[in-house]
Amino acid sequence: MTSTNEAAGLEAKRDGRAGRLLLRRPQALNALDLSMVRALHGQLRLWQDDPDIEIVVLEGEGRAFCAGGDVRRVRADILAGAGDAADTFFTEEYALNAAIAHFPKPYVSLIQGACMGGGLGISIHGSDRVLTETALLAMPETAIGFAPDIGASYFLPRLPGALGFYLGLTGTRLAGADAVHAGLGTAFVPSDRLTELGDALAKDGRGAISQFAVALPLYSLAPLLPAIDACFSAESVPAILARLAAMDSDWARAALAELNRHSPSALCWSLTALKAGARLDLDSALAAELRLAQRLIRLPDFAEGVRAMLVDKDRKPRWQPARLEDVDPRLIRDLFRP
Repeated sequence: MTSTNEAAGLEAKRDGRAGRLLLRRPQALNALDLSMVRALHGQLRLWQDDPDIEIVVLEGEGRAFCAGGDVRRVRADILAGAGDAADTFFTEEYALNAAIAHFPKPYVSLIQGACMGGGLGISIHGSDRVLTETALLAMPETAIGFAPDIGASYFLPRLPGALGFYLGLTGTRLAGADAVHAGLGTAFVPSDRLTELGDALAKDGRGAISQFAVALPLYSLAPLLPAIDACFSAESVPAILARLAAMDSDWARAALAELNRHSPSALCWSLTALKAGARLDLDSALAAELRLAQRLIRLPDFAEGVRAMLVDKDRKPRWQPARLEDVDPRLIRDLFRP
């Protein structure tokens, strides 16, 4: 039986042993809005105790898996004075992330194309993330005046070395094989076999993944890991920038230029969040992220960052403040008060 909720952008069906979910909002790159979050969570509740459903398989329609949360709608709600609606979105999105983490059955995401922000939230907390050569994973929140969320303050600091701090602050995109090397994915399967894998999962269960997974290509980030650790293990954003500036390499210059394009305030509160999340369990990290998100969306840099990157797309944000040295440390401290 197939259930398609066009308003929610979700198709759900039983297929053999599997409950199969298809994100169907391709015109928006399957970005999550509140109706989609609710539909996903509701379907997981139905299948959690269903003895005929042994595994859940999630895919995205079109050229993206899920490009993230619909932050344009969040910004519009804030500007319209509907902050409660924006708060509700994050509350329910993070509750969905937690439900996936605690789901008692295998939960497999088959990822092609963009998987960013909220797309990681509905995949990384499951048992398996199967990536293809077209997959592109990132947490780009500092570029829009926000912070890595959806549990990223928990999982990014737990990547090897300082890699998670690098990814969380710069928003660097990892292609499929590199994302598996980094620990964001669990298996690598060629895109031309993904449909076949989905059918095999419905027939044979989670064990089918090992029959389709192939050896990983070389890890392109491997030569950079010592430099990433040396720079992004620093205790503060100014110290990270100073270490990058002192390093004579194309990678360091590119990373420095990228950080200098992002909100100075967002870099500071994101580093603070990642350091705090390293000491928390997932549920505590999601609770801390919710408090932080509800505060950040009301600050000028969020509205400006979303405008510049996603609404007007002029890529010329006017950050407040524009210089790192003008970021008020009291603001950063206050954002993390209970």
